[in-house]
Amino acid sequence: MKLSDLAKKMIVSISIIALICILGSVIYYRSLYFLPFMWGVFLGSFVSIIKVFLLDHAVDKAVKMEQKHAGNYMSIQHMLRLLLSGIVLVLGALVPQISLWGVAAGILAFQLAAYSLKFTPKR
Repeated sequence: MKLSDLAKKMIVSISIIALICILGSVIYYRSLYFLPFMWGVFLGSFVSIIKVFLLDHAVDKAVKMEQKHAGNYMSIQHMLRLLLSGIVLVLGALVPQISLWGVAAGILAFQLAAYSLKFTPKR
């Protein structure tokens, strides 16, 4: 599967945001108490990267459809990505070894990465 340049930039941005969050938690806790937050960030960032793959695939597929079907398809895909985020957030809330705040930071990395695309130079 070939990724678009925007998807690659988003994955790099998500990874950088995740590393910044983990570094911040290491500095804040200064002990092994940062581990649940780190696992949460890993899980949330992993889901964000999966969402980038799903979005890239959905856009490629929707471009080849007619307009009405493409709109319905994109709506369904959006709901599935939201459901995926919700499942991971519930997992972060229920599993004590995973911080809900870390999962939320990883999930929000998707939106921050999408917003950061506006400030990256175009080729």
